[in-house]
Amino acid sequence: MPPGSPEEGTPPQPQGARAPDSPGEGPAGPPRDQGARAPDSPGEGPAGPPRDQGAGGPAPAERKNPLTRKASVLVQFLLEKYAAGEPVAHAALLKLVSRKYREHFPEILRLTSERMELVFGLELREADARSQTYVLVSKLALPSDGSLGGGGKGPPKTGLLMALLGVIFMKGNRATEEEVWEFLTVLGVQAGRRHPIFGEPRKLITEDLVRQGYLQYRPVPASDPPRYEFLWGPRAHEQTSKMQVLQVLAKINDTVPRCFPQLYEEALLEEGERAVARGPRRNGRALIFIAV
Repeated sequence: MPPGSPEEGTPPQPQGARAPDSPGEGPAGPPRDQGARAPDSPGEGPAGPPRDQGAGGPAPAERKNPLTRKASVLVQFLLEKYAAGEPVAHAALLKLVSRKYREHFPEILRLTSERMELVFGLELREADARSQTYVLVSKLALPSDGSLGGGGKGPPKTGLLMALLGVIFMKGNRATEEEVWEFLTVLGVQAGRRHPIFGEPRKLITEDLVRQGYLQYRPVPASDPPRYEFLWGPRAHEQTSKMQVLQVLAKINDTVPRCFPQLYEEALLEEGERAVARGPRRNGRALIFIAV
């Protein structure tokens, strides 16, 4: 949590399952109807009939949290400053927030800081109290940086991966390429634009994470012209769970997992199935979780 932020922010209002709001423009639209859970692994085989979102479904666009939208704007700005190696002035952040939301700035800064740390592995710290400037510090050197690929070197991709797995889960255990890029754009990761943390994002998600077994990237059956979709890869099934991914997704949206009722129910079901599967085993290999 950056200096100047309250220890406890404004309590989040319960919200339906939703993607983060888009920076600078209107809030992102609600996710498409989710398919029913496949009997074996999520995303394997055709999606089932749409689930009824009910009262806990996506909130209408006009009811999306404007503080989350402002946090997305600050995330984009901070990433640009990080890429340029420049400090961040408190006054510049206030200007982006605008006078209308000035009184909510501590809460917006808290949301921004959490997203920067969760997805990008960057901590926002106060550099100079007199000049009121901040710097972004990479957490790569810490033992819990959660980098993928072994050795603890390279960008902290785990937060981004967990966010990707979250949007796939939210979209019914499969997400089209268009939906994934819409989601990533909200987080400040854009196709065709080199990212200061992750490098070339298209190569990362369509090649590197696929080769490592965390994602599947395949043509949508019977699509004309051809379209592509993302599913969880076998390594993601092995090393994490729907509940862990839902916790990350909820934190990005500044809410709690129970505010995604269908997803929460599905994640609980998976937890129970895994507990039953592990129960009879002795001296078996423990599940390996990705550290976020």
